[in-house]
Amino acid sequence: MTDGSDDGDGAGEAGRRRELTASLAVPEMDCPSCAGKVDNALGRLDGVTDAALNPTAGTARVTYDPEVADEAAVIAAIEGAGYEVTEGRTGGSEDADGTEAGGDGAGAGGVAVAPPAEVWTSARAKKTWVGAGLVTLGLLFEFVLTGRNTAVASVLGAPLTLADALFIGAVAASGVPVIRGGFYSARNRSLDIDLLMGTAIIAATGIGYFVEAATLAVLFSIAELLEDYAMDRARDSLRELMELSPDEATVKRDGDEATVPADDVAVGEVVVVRPGEKIPLDGTVVEGESAVDESPITGESVPVDKAPGDEAFAGAINEEGYLEIEVTSTAGDSTLARIIELVQGAQAEKTETERFVDRFAGYYTPVVVVLAILTAAVPPLVIADPIAVEIAGYGVTFAADWGTWFVRGLTLLVIACPCAFVISTPVSVVSGVTSAARNGVLVKGGNHLEAMGDVDAVALDKTGTLTEGRLTVTDLLPLGDADETALLRRAAALERRSEHPIATAILDRAERAGTNDLPEATGFESLTGKGIRAEIDGETYYAGKPALFEELGFDLSRARAETDGGVVTGDDEVGAAAEGDGSPGAFGEGALAALEREGKTVVLVGTATELTGAVAVADEVRRDSARAVERLQALGVERVVMLTGDNEGTARAIAEQVGVDEYRADLLPEEKVAAVESLQAEYGEVAMVGDGINDAPALATAEVGIAMGAAGTDTALETADIALMGDDVAKLPYLYALSHTANGVIRQNIWASLGVKFLLALGVPLGLVSVAVAVVVGDMGMSLGVTGNAMRLSGIEPESFE
Repeated sequence: MTDGSDDGDGAGEAGRRRELTASLAVPEMDCPSCAGKVDNALGRLDGVTDAALNPTAGTARVTYDPEVADEAAVIAAIEGAGYEVTEGRTGGSEDADGTEAGGDGAGAGGVAVAPPAEVWTSARAKKTWVGAGLVTLGLLFEFVLTGRNTAVASVLGAPLTLADALFIGAVAASGVPVIRGGFYSARNRSLDIDLLMGTAIIAATGIGYFVEAATLAVLFSIAELLEDYAMDRARDSLRELMELSPDEATVKRDGDEATVPADDVAVGEVVVVRPGEKIPLDGTVVEGESAVDESPITGESVPVDKAPGDEAFAGAINEEGYLEIEVTSTAGDSTLARIIELVQGAQAEKTETERFVDRFAGYYTPVVVVLAILTAAVPPLVIADPIAVEIAGYGVTFAADWGTWFVRGLTLLVIACPCAFVISTPVSVVSGVTSAARNGVLVKGGNHLEAMGDVDAVALDKTGTLTEGRLTVTDLLPLGDADETALLRRAAALERRSEHPIATAILDRAERAGTNDLPEATGFESLTGKGIRAEIDGETYYAGKPALFEELGFDLSRARAETDGGVVTGDDEVGAAAEGDGSPGAFGEGALAALEREGKTVVLVGTATELTGAVAVADEVRRDSARAVERLQALGVERVVMLTGDNEGTARAIAEQVGVDEYRADLLPEEKVAAVESLQAEYGEVAMVGDGINDAPALATAEVGIAMGAAGTDTALETADIALMGDDVAKLPYLYALSHTANGVIRQNIWASLGVKFLLALGVPLGLVSVAVAVVVGDMGMSLGVTGNAMRLSGIEPESFE
């Protein structure tokens, strides 16, 4: 026992211990059972402290103590489990306590996805084609050229025909890789398809069932090749993400340009990006102007204009101009690198459905194996003579011989393989998550993808989600002899020294209107909570809330009174209401109330004796907000609710514009949490959409937290379950549709694969299902079917609301 203050040599040694991480490509590791074998093999290797295996990407990240093991030993352990390592790299050393100690990072430059496989020309494929040719010749001599099927040898007194020799050759060519895989499975105590098929091939060959053994070996090898091809196609979406990041960058060094690996560019250096080139690293534009296609990051199809001072993301494409960009993050820390890393991590997060499938497979396979053994052994013992029965109009004979029941037992062994429904969820998740990433939506786990498809209510923050998140001038209401230009000049002159967002909006409007010759304002004074005061041309002017001018003696009761006409909308109606009675400083009846009902903030401008006019400022509703809410409702979301800290009037006006089912106003952050909890109690699962920072508590409370505008924002990427990389609320319906469809695809895959297996298993004892049908339909067919079905998710695209 220690007192917590021990800093002796032991602690020092532990603190200095270093670990390395090997990032390896293992293309043939393409299912959970494959990963299980590799995990078992690595678990027996001294020095390995952690192994992150990703069968959908075909990669393994293995952390080890370099004083005990090395990368060669790690690779040998993986290949000892029966899986070839095609490429690898060790990087990123860290102390034993997990803090980085140097190196280029395990993730930087490591293997993120297995390289494309030459499936049809691989060594396994060549052996399969040889085996297929020998089986074809064997069947030809066995059933067509029977007169030439002569005995060529004798084994234990039994003749061996030419067809038999060809079948044995097919087993040797196509079956040996399967048997070797079964041996590795047995050594790693893994009851998987390789062990089942290897056992079946050996048993069939051993008792002289050469046709069945050869057919099983060849068909299963073809099935494995097709599954490898399908998985390789599934990995294409991951590779597309990887290809977004340029490998090289053009850097300005010592007055010259040099092309170097992107990994070698340091923060603070300046990279040159010419038209048509990809931006290699995150940075800030320091020279040049251009339109940049940021769709690889944000999913936004419209190019964004970039000028000095603007942020640029790695992977974006410079379309027309010359840009110089000062690098703000290294290759491994760029927004794109984080997206790729999080997409990879998303596949490791198992969904509830995937956990159920894994548990089910753990029972399914042993049960069917036992049934296969019983099928092969029991009927010949209890059936003395063949029994003919009629089932559903078909005549079925229950044979009494051992050979027939042995083959049926082998067939059940094939059906015992749970591959199709075990891979049904992971391939759907990788297809859905990568499809979303290509369209600017980062889903940080398959569990979040699944949860999003099941939400019953969507809660939306107002500011920055349904609205632009920045104030703009919407109305100018001059009075008396003033016109809009005079009103704007005086308002901008007063606000020039203010740092309030309203001041920014007024100054932006003045700049856009070309109002540059602003009068000088002196004696500036902020009237806390009311407005501002300053001297213009020797006269004191005020700008502020209507209440400020009421204190100065103005009677605004008529302008602020509610009228019977209800909510006034549109500049024309507000303008008409502003005409008043024609006297200086008079507003029309209900003019200011009309603006406030529209959710606008009114700023009056004038002296202590005369009003110059009113400026209305508002946080404008995003162009696509109303359409996005409408689509969510049409897609089946039961309740769409707006949560905001703004006042009742503003909240009501925005809610009416965007069409939400209800709104809740004047909410503090903790009250937003309570609002989410009440929605959960009333409707069920809730998705909360916010900015990822101010709304963090509510995002964490909801089943799914979604951050808007997360590109370049570390906090949003970390706090949310799902991040919309751009400020595009139109991606919400796409996200819901993708997730909902993904859940449907997963259910289809699981029940279809289980249903087919069940029907085949029923048909085996009746003699209706052969070994070939079990392999072609139950194994190869269903694996290809679930993979192809999952690939449909990559075709779902966001709707255009143009």
